[in-house]
Amino acid sequence: MYTRRLRAAAVGLSVGALVLTGCSSGGGGGPEASEDSPSESAPEQAQIAFADAKASTGPAPEVPGATPGGTIRVLQRDSYSHLDPAQIYVSDEMSLATLIHRGLTGYRMNEDGTYAVVGDLATDSGQVSDGGRTWTYRLKDGIKWQDGTPITAQDVRHTFERQFAPFLTSGPTFVQQWLAGVNGAEFRNLLKDGPYQGKHLGNDVLETPNDSTVVFHFKDPQPDLPFALAMAGYSVVPKAKDTKQKYDRAPVASGPYKIADFKANKSMTLVKNPEWDPKTDVIRHQYVDKFAITFNHQYEDSSKRLLSDSGENKTAISFNNSVDAASLPKVLGDAEAKKRTVSGFQPYVGQFAMNMDRLKDKRVREAIAYALPIKSVLQPYGGPPSGQLAGGLISPTQAGYQKDYDPYDKLKKPEGDPARAKKVLEEAGKVGTKLTFAYVNTPEGQQYSVSVASALEKAGFDVQRKDLPADTYYDRIGTVDNGYDIYHHSWGADWPSASTVIPPLFDGRAIADGAKNYSHVNDPKINSEIDRIKKITDQKKAADAWFELNKYILEDVLPAVPTYYFKHVQLHGSKVGGVVFSDVVNGVDPTRLYVVR
Repeated sequence: MYTRRLRAAAVGLSVGALVLTGCSSGGGGGPEASEDSPSESAPEQAQIAFADAKASTGPAPEVPGATPGGTIRVLQRDSYSHLDPAQIYVSDEMSLATLIHRGLTGYRMNEDGTYAVVGDLATDSGQVSDGGRTWTYRLKDGIKWQDGTPITAQDVRHTFERQFAPFLTSGPTFVQQWLAGVNGAEFRNLLKDGPYQGKHLGNDVLETPNDSTVVFHFKDPQPDLPFALAMAGYSVVPKAKDTKQKYDRAPVASGPYKIADFKANKSMTLVKNPEWDPKTDVIRHQYVDKFAITFNHQYEDSSKRLLSDSGENKTAISFNNSVDAASLPKVLGDAEAKKRTVSGFQPYVGQFAMNMDRLKDKRVREAIAYALPIKSVLQPYGGPPSGQLAGGLISPTQAGYQKDYDPYDKLKKPEGDPARAKKVLEEAGKVGTKLTFAYVNTPEGQQYSVSVASALEKAGFDVQRKDLPADTYYDRIGTVDNGYDIYHHSWGADWPSASTVIPPLFDGRAIADGAKNYSHVNDPKINSEIDRIKKITDQKKAADAWFELNKYILEDVLPAVPTYYFKHVQLHGSKVGGVVFSDVVNGVDPTRLYVVR
């Protein structure tokens, strides 16, 4: 499956070129929490509910103390490459999308900090039938585009039919594959040119019986559909105003804000969309008159400006920039500055893949697992504020996460256990095994590579380090015949379920150049369990099943060693109110912000 790139996270970028990942939802946690003790780890994720019509009815609850008016300045590192929802699959563009785009479903933050999937343009999170194969959505009254025309079921139908067009290559492909009943890019064969040549999906696939009803028909049960539809990539596009490729530069807004001007690589201005009706929206607010966004602010720059809290920086924030690692001690050590921080977990899990084409003996892989100093891998990226040491493959942002799971004692001995590893190698008669260890050639990668190599050598391995350029790192390790034995990478969920983590990383039928099964594991039980669990319609049972499969992968097969769960610390000016960390966009929630008077 296609995977979103986390472009706007300092830790993620440093781990190895760009982090390949998806969307998310989940737990919180303060920046000062220590990852060294399992007792201080993130709380286990509560099951996210699919909300009914009552819980999906707007307006959104008022943010305490919020006042209307004013301008918030937004300091962003990267300019937006895509504005067309169907092309959006990176974190910073997802943050922007919460303000200008709407979809059938979305995430609402509850008062206790948990989340629910609610109806956004739809009246609820979906009505399911036929054992999870049919989902029905009815649109709310009064939903409009920025030009005042109603949003109709025909717009929704067009939104999903255009997803099959060949010029749309950067967005998610889950729903398209489910509608086509296939995996991979062959989904486009269902509607090769999208709707632009006058062809449409049959009513047995996508049905619009009237102007306010949309019915999805799938070949297999798709219990995660409400999660998928909440992704920015499935926000609606107006049939009458679809300009195909040009839409990526000038989209039509359905959210509380619209784009007043956009100068790529320089600036963007958002102003209020007068056609947005808060009575139809249980998620968003429209407190701010204008968002003045500027680009090319590196993390060091935005951290310095926001830490100063002077002049216009008082009403400034970044939707996505984290505090840079060098500034973290100063920010967290300053009581006043710390009050202006928010933090939380992101859905990304760092892990060392072990190339099973080359490391065929499980005892050798066990020795690597015991020896690896995962604390030394996290430290160059900021230590505890930037991550929590990991025992499993399922992050704190996902249902199924279990905080005390630690099969190789990585939480008890985060600097590794070379002595135990050497004993395993000796018993296997494998002392002196050669390992080619590939790492990303950045200052952080160079630092952790020394610690990793040293620990492996103490365990009895003959280690050869191989530095790889950051810009081609994932291309190199993503080649099947890559010539490396171990290499670090990171992955995250598209929504709060391991269904978007375990299949892409460990399905043996997905081994190919460019695929994400970096360890090249091909285990019949893993493959069959993936197929079985995907069809479980009960979320709790599915989460439990994914965790058990996670245990089997790590304990019985061992193709990878988890290192840490990503965390994110952000800073804002003292005159910006309503700042909370959103587990949905993995950063500040733009929809709640206001200017403090």
